[in-house]
Amino acid sequence: MALKPTKATDRDKAWNRRKKYNNPYNIASRALNRSFLIICEGKNTEVEYLRSIPAPNAIVKVEGGFGSKTALVKKALEFKKKKEYQDYEIWCIYDMDYRGEQVGQKEDFNESIELAKRNGMHVGYSNDSFELWFVLHYRRIEQSFLRFDYYRILNELWAMSDYEEEGKKKGFCRHIYDLLQNDPKANESHAIERAKQLFFEKIDMPFADQNPCTTVYQLVELLQGGA
Repeated sequence: MALKPTKATDRDKAWNRRKKYNNPYNIASRALNRSFLIICEGKNTEVEYLRSIPAPNAIVKVEGGFGSKTALVKKALEFKKKKEYQDYEIWCIYDMDYRGEQVGQKEDFNESIELAKRNGMHVGYSNDSFELWFVLHYRRIEQSFLRFDYYRILNELWAMSDYEEEGKKKGFCRHIYDLLQNDPKANESHAIERAKQLFFEKIDMPFADQNPCTTVYQLVELLQGGA
């Protein structure tokens, strides 16, 4: 889906000022004849959603269930060393999933993204939750939310009684992409624009403090052959 051109009045806003030196990813404009290996934290939500995205010009392999943050990035590094993935662009998909009682969580999140970058990999990170990306199809999010807030919002948007219980099952996750494409209240191009705005508003902040923020839009654009 084509994005609307940036309004002249928006060109100088913080979210629209792209800093080449501070952009964590150098992403080409097309996915033509490219190969992607996507390593996900979860087994269902991220995996099934990403597998559902049409990518006619790319080879895409999605694997899930490899933990989160530094543990996941280290697992991705193991894949990167395998001969069959030498020509693949590797993406790590995980979220902050803040747990107040967990010591060193913010440090782990920050270091994991830097570790991936140092090794030529990309991270589609979400703070706090991957579900932020789904909600952005419907509305802009201004305040910091935790995963349970997004579950509540999705319950309302999708008329579900318990997203956490039902929405994370493999069968449901296989249809989330189509659900978002076919729901007249949802709009992917708006989600991409909203995600970009959030990202550039917070680009100078530590990754763990960028709430709300998701860079999943970068991968979605690539898979669909645009940027």
